[in-house]
Amino acid sequence: MAAPAIASEDPKTGEVSEAVYEHPFIVRLCHWANAISLFVLVGSGLQIFRAFPSFGGKIPERVLVNWPKSLAIGGWLGGALQWHLTFMWIYVASGLVYLGYQIFSGNYKQILFVLRDIPGIWPMVRHYFFFGPKPSLKETYNSLQKHAYTSVIILGVLSVATGLAIWKPIQFSWLAWIMGGFHYARLWHFVIMLAMLAFLFGHLVMVVLHGWNNFMSMLTGWKKNPEYVVK
Repeated sequence: MAAPAIASEDPKTGEVSEAVYEHPFIVRLCHWANAISLFVLVGSGLQIFRAFPSFGGKIPERVLVNWPKSLAIGGWLGGALQWHLTFMWIYVASGLVYLGYQIFSGNYKQILFVLRDIPGIWPMVRHYFFFGPKPSLKETYNSLQKHAYTSVIILGVLSVATGLAIWKPIQFSWLAWIMGGFHYARLWHFVIMLAMLAFLFGHLVMVVLHGWNNFMSMLTGWKKNPEYVVK
């Protein structure tokens, strides 16, 4: 789906610039709601993990990670659970609205990673991490960005599924069974959190490398002079 664009001329220099409306309001709203929710969920989740920092049985209990309390949210187990369960609903609601909009508007075509995007991954990896030449951009997102965004949507769905198995192991016993039992559901939930943090780090690196216009586009919806617009 082509994004609407407008052209404007600087009255002083006569330079013509073009802005493309990349991110509709609903996408931006869900993006920031999800980002805040994820921050609280990770912090409160780590506080919950502090109460039982193991993935095995309680007897014997082996401490896996002694996570610093200063880097957690909630103060204690009960407080962390309240934060976690509150922002869980915001996380789920914003995720459902986002997915619903992407599907019914057709906007998902911008971010969905498909087979034809595979050849474009290595050139972007080489550019980002090995200072290789920058491939020309013909779409809103390059292949590596599409792969990252598609992957994090899958991780988001899995985080909810594993979370439900942990929260209600009796009511969702079939989910816990699929994951190998309650203890393994906790393990998968933790691993998915680490994967999402890795995505977040890569996402921030991409934002920095692509410049200020890229960040502002997620605030205003408009990106000035995007690379894929042919002059």
